[in-house]
Amino acid sequence: MSSHRWQKSSHCQEGDACVHISITPAAVHLADTDPPRTVVTVSPAAFGALIELLRRRES
Repeated sequence: MSSHRWQKSSHCQEGDACVHISITPAAVHLADTDPPRTVVTVSPAAFGALIELLRRRES
């Protein structure tokens, strides 16, 4: 069992079409399954850059 504290996306739909995130001081873990299994691990800086890029594309 993973020791990560997972949170499901607020934009989640029914079924398995969800993104789960677990944040630690050193990494951000992303998963798309339930129960979550890590599929991508990035640094907090890299995740922040991705979010910033996505926000710019929305406007």
